[in-house]
Amino acid sequence: MRTTKIEWTERTWNPVTGCTKVSEGCEHCYAEVMSRRLYAMGNTKYANGFRSTVHPECLNEPLKWKKPSTVFVCSMSDLFHKDVPFDFIDKIMDIIIKTPMHIYQVLTKRAERMREYFSTHTIPQNVWIGVTVESSEAIKRIDAIRKIPAKVRFLSCEPLLQNLGTLDLNGINWIIVGGESGPYARPMKEEWVLNIQRQAIAMKIPFFFKQWGTWGPDGIKRNKLLNGKLLQGMVIQEMPK
Repeated sequence: MRTTKIEWTERTWNPVTGCTKVSEGCEHCYAEVMSRRLYAMGNTKYANGFRSTVHPECLNEPLKWKKPSTVFVCSMSDLFHKDVPFDFIDKIMDIIIKTPMHIYQVLTKRAERMREYFSTHTIPQNVWIGVTVESSEAIKRIDAIRKIPAKVRFLSCEPLLQNLGTLDLNGINWIIVGGESGPYARPMKEEWVLNIQRQAIAMKIPFFFKQWGTWGPDGIKRNKLLNGKLLQGMVIQEMPK
Protein backbone atom coordinates (compact mmCIF):
# COMPACT_ATOMS: atom_id res chain seq x y z
CA MET A 1 0.00 0.00 0.00
CA ARG A 2 1.49 3.32 -1.08
CA THR A 3 1.08 5.99 1.59
CA THR A 4 3.23 8.73 0.02
CA LYS A 5 3.25 10.70 -3.21
CA ILE A 6 6.99 10.08 -3.65
CA GLU A 7 6.94 7.75 -6.63
CA TRP A 8 10.14 5.84 -5.95
CA THR A 9 9.04 4.64 -2.52
CA GLU A 10 5.91 3.30 -0.81
CA ARG A 11 6.11 4.65 2.72
CA THR A 12 7.96 7.30 4.68
CA TRP A 13 9.26 6.96 8.24
CA ASN A 14 10.36 10.06 10.13
CA PRO A 15 11.99 9.29 13.48
CA VAL A 16 13.94 12.51 12.83
CA THR A 17 12.54 15.79 11.53
CA GLY A 18 14.15 19.11 10.66
CA CYS A 19 17.43 20.00 9.02
CA THR A 20 19.72 22.86 7.96
CA LYS A 21 20.74 23.94 4.49
CA VAL A 22 24.02 22.49 3.28
CA SER A 23 24.10 22.96 -0.53
CA GLU A 24 22.34 24.47 -3.55
CA GLY A 25 19.65 21.80 -3.63
CA CYS A 26 18.45 22.87 -0.18
CA GLU A 27 17.54 26.41 -1.21
CA HIS A 28 13.81 25.74 -1.70
CA CYS A 29 13.46 22.75 0.63
CA TYR A 30 10.04 21.11 0.31
CA ALA A 31 10.34 19.52 3.77
CA GLU A 32 10.86 22.89 5.44
CA VAL A 33 7.73 24.28 3.79
CA MET A 34 5.79 21.10 4.63
CA SER A 35 6.83 21.17 8.29
CA ARG A 36 5.42 24.68 8.71
CA ARG A 37 2.20 23.60 7.03
CA LEU A 38 1.86 20.50 9.21
CA TYR A 39 2.42 22.48 12.41
CA ALA A 40 -0.19 25.03 11.34
CA MET A 41 -2.57 22.09 10.89
CA GLY A 42 -2.00 21.06 14.51
CA ASN A 43 0.69 18.40 14.12
CA THR A 44 2.73 18.81 17.31
CA LYS A 45 5.55 16.67 15.92
CA TYR A 46 6.72 19.84 14.16
CA ALA A 47 6.53 22.13 17.20
CA ASN A 48 10.28 22.80 16.88
CA GLY A 49 9.76 24.10 13.37
CA PHE A 50 12.52 22.86 11.09
CA ARG A 51 15.09 22.45 13.84
CA SER A 52 16.64 18.96 13.81
CA THR A 53 14.63 16.90 16.30
CA VAL A 54 14.68 13.20 17.18
CA HIS A 55 11.40 11.40 17.87
CA PRO A 56 11.94 8.25 19.98
CA GLU A 57 8.17 7.77 20.07
CA CYS A 58 8.23 7.06 16.31
CA LEU A 59 10.90 4.37 16.38
CA ASN A 60 8.53 1.40 16.58
CA GLU A 61 6.25 2.43 13.71
CA PRO A 62 7.67 -0.08 11.16
CA LEU A 63 7.04 -2.95 13.57
CA LYS A 64 3.31 -2.42 12.91
CA TRP A 65 3.56 -2.60 9.11
CA LYS A 66 2.74 -6.13 8.01
CA LYS A 67 2.98 -5.74 4.25
CA PRO A 68 6.55 -5.67 2.88
CA SER A 69 7.27 -2.13 1.68
CA THR A 70 9.99 0.18 0.44
CA VAL A 71 10.43 2.82 3.12
CA PHE A 72 12.08 6.23 2.68
CA VAL A 73 13.79 6.97 6.01
CA CYS A 74 13.67 10.62 7.13
CA SER A 75 11.91 12.23 4.18
CA MET A 76 11.48 15.31 6.41
CA SER A 77 15.12 15.55 7.48
CA ASP A 78 18.59 14.13 6.93
CA LEU A 79 19.43 11.11 9.07
CA PHE A 80 23.11 12.00 9.02
CA HIS A 81 22.71 15.62 10.14
CA LYS A 82 25.35 16.51 12.73
CA ASP A 83 22.68 16.97 15.41
CA VAL A 84 21.44 13.37 15.12
CA PRO A 85 23.52 11.33 17.59
CA PHE A 86 25.01 8.07 16.36
CA ASP A 87 23.38 6.26 19.28
CA PHE A 88 19.98 7.34 17.96
CA ILE A 89 20.91 6.12 14.48
CA ASP A 90 21.82 2.84 16.21
CA LYS A 91 18.23 2.58 17.43
CA ILE A 92 16.90 3.21 13.92
CA MET A 93 19.18 0.50 12.52
CA ASP A 94 18.00 -1.88 15.23
CA ILE A 95 14.38 -1.45 14.07
CA ILE A 96 15.51 -1.96 10.47
CA ILE A 97 17.19 -5.23 11.41
CA LYS A 98 14.05 -6.36 13.23
CA THR A 99 11.92 -5.77 10.11
CA PRO A 100 13.74 -7.60 7.28
CA MET A 101 10.56 -7.74 5.19
CA HIS A 102 10.96 -4.02 4.41
CA ILE A 103 13.56 -2.25 2.26
CA TYR A 104 14.76 1.02 3.78
CA GLN A 105 16.01 3.84 1.55
CA VAL A 106 18.36 6.28 3.29
CA LEU A 107 19.20 9.43 1.32
CA THR A 108 21.64 12.05 2.60
CA LYS A 109 23.54 15.18 1.63
CA ARG A 110 25.97 14.44 4.49
CA ALA A 111 27.81 11.66 2.69
CA GLU A 112 30.96 11.92 4.79
CA ARG A 113 29.04 11.45 8.01
CA MET A 114 27.23 8.47 6.50
CA ARG A 115 30.60 6.96 5.59
CA GLU A 116 31.90 7.68 9.09
CA TYR A 117 28.95 5.89 10.67
CA PHE A 118 29.14 2.80 8.49
CA SER A 119 32.91 2.58 8.91
CA THR A 120 32.22 1.29 12.44
CA HIS A 121 28.76 -0.24 11.95
CA THR A 122 27.61 -3.14 9.80
CA ILE A 123 25.05 -1.99 7.26
CA PRO A 124 21.81 -4.03 7.38
CA GLN A 125 21.10 -6.09 4.27
CA ASN A 126 17.74 -4.35 3.76
CA VAL A 127 19.17 -0.81 3.58
CA TRP A 128 19.71 1.08 0.34
CA ILE A 129 21.94 4.14 0.69
CA GLY A 130 21.88 7.21 -1.51
CA VAL A 131 23.31 10.70 -1.89
CA THR A 132 21.82 13.79 -3.47
CA VAL A 133 23.85 14.98 -6.46
CA GLU A 134 22.17 18.11 -7.72
CA SER A 135 25.19 20.04 -9.05
CA SER A 136 28.87 19.60 -9.91
CA GLU A 137 29.78 20.67 -6.38
CA ALA A 138 27.90 17.65 -5.01
CA ILE A 139 29.55 15.03 -7.26
CA LYS A 140 32.18 14.36 -4.58
CA ARG A 141 29.46 12.77 -2.44
CA ILE A 142 29.46 9.76 -4.76
CA ASP A 143 32.96 8.75 -3.67
CA ALA A 144 31.88 8.75 -0.03
CA ILE A 145 29.35 5.95 -0.57
CA ARG A 146 30.92 4.01 -3.42
CA LYS A 147 32.56 1.42 -1.16
CA ILE A 148 29.92 1.16 1.58
CA PRO A 149 28.76 -2.48 1.25
CA ALA A 150 25.04 -1.78 0.80
CA LYS A 151 22.86 -3.93 -1.46
CA VAL A 152 21.97 -0.79 -3.42
CA ARG A 153 23.84 2.52 -3.65
CA PHE A 154 21.89 5.22 -5.44
CA LEU A 155 22.01 8.83 -6.61
CA SER A 156 19.16 11.30 -6.38
CA CYS A 157 19.81 14.04 -8.94
CA GLU A 158 16.86 16.08 -7.73
CA PRO A 159 16.50 18.93 -8.09
CA LEU A 160 18.92 18.69 -11.01
CA LEU A 161 20.36 22.19 -11.28
CA GLN A 162 23.03 21.87 -13.97
CA ASN A 163 24.74 19.55 -16.42
CA LEU A 164 26.78 17.10 -14.33
CA GLY A 165 29.12 16.18 -17.17
CA THR A 166 30.82 12.78 -17.13
CA LEU A 167 30.25 10.85 -13.90
CA ASP A 168 32.14 7.94 -12.39
CA LEU A 169 29.23 5.57 -11.78
CA ASN A 170 31.23 2.55 -10.68
CA GLY A 171 29.56 0.99 -7.66
CA ILE A 172 26.26 2.82 -8.25
CA ASN A 173 23.12 0.70 -8.66
CA TRP A 174 20.30 3.19 -9.28
CA ILE A 175 19.82 6.80 -10.41
CA ILE A 176 16.81 9.07 -9.80
CA VAL A 177 16.47 12.37 -11.70
CA GLY A 178 13.88 15.10 -11.23
CA GLY A 179 13.25 18.80 -11.60
CA GLU A 180 12.41 21.32 -8.91
CA SER A 181 8.85 22.29 -7.99
CA GLY A 182 7.32 25.35 -6.38
CA PRO A 183 6.99 29.07 -7.11
CA TYR A 184 10.75 29.69 -6.97
CA ALA A 185 11.80 26.55 -8.83
CA ARG A 186 14.91 26.63 -10.98
CA PRO A 187 14.70 25.20 -14.53
CA MET A 188 16.04 21.79 -15.54
CA LYS A 189 17.12 21.27 -19.16
CA GLU A 190 16.35 18.09 -21.08
CA GLU A 191 19.97 17.75 -22.24
CA TRP A 192 21.10 17.51 -18.60
CA VAL A 193 18.69 14.62 -17.99
CA LEU A 194 19.63 12.81 -21.19
CA ASN A 195 23.31 13.11 -20.34
CA ILE A 196 22.75 11.17 -17.11
CA GLN A 197 20.41 8.69 -18.78
CA ARG A 198 22.98 7.86 -21.48
CA GLN A 199 25.60 7.14 -18.84
CA ALA A 200 23.17 5.02 -16.83
CA ILE A 201 22.32 2.96 -19.92
CA ALA A 202 26.01 2.47 -20.72
CA MET A 203 26.61 1.16 -17.18
CA LYS A 204 23.37 -0.88 -17.11
CA ILE A 205 22.10 1.14 -14.14
CA PRO A 206 18.31 1.42 -13.62
CA PHE A 207 17.19 4.98 -14.36
CA PHE A 208 14.15 6.60 -12.74
CA PHE A 209 12.86 9.89 -14.15
CA LYS A 210 10.54 11.28 -11.51
CA GLN A 211 9.17 14.52 -12.96
CA TRP A 212 9.90 17.77 -14.77
CA GLY A 213 8.69 19.93 -11.92
CA THR A 214 7.64 23.53 -12.43
CA TRP A 215 9.58 23.99 -15.69
CA GLY A 216 8.72 21.81 -18.67
CA PRO A 217 11.14 20.39 -21.25
CA ASP A 218 10.09 23.27 -23.50
CA GLY A 219 11.40 25.80 -20.96
CA ILE A 220 7.92 27.02 -20.05
CA LYS A 221 6.91 27.48 -16.41
CA ARG A 222 3.60 25.86 -15.48
CA ASN A 223 1.95 23.54 -12.95
CA LYS A 224 4.15 20.50 -12.36
CA LEU A 225 1.22 18.16 -13.02
CA LEU A 226 0.87 19.64 -16.51
CA ASN A 227 4.59 19.18 -17.16
CA GLY A 228 4.30 15.56 -16.08
CA LYS A 229 7.01 12.91 -16.17
CA LEU A 230 7.47 11.97 -19.81
CA LEU A 231 11.05 11.91 -21.06
CA GLN A 232 11.07 12.05 -24.85
CA GLY A 233 7.51 10.76 -24.82
CA MET A 234 8.08 7.87 -22.40
CA VAL A 235 7.67 7.16 -18.68
CA ILE A 236 11.02 5.78 -17.54
CA GLN A 237 10.85 4.71 -13.92
CA GLU A 238 13.15 1.73 -13.46
CA MET A 239 13.86 0.23 -10.04
CA PRO A 240 16.77 -1.91 -8.84
CA LYS A 241 16.07 -5.64 -8.99
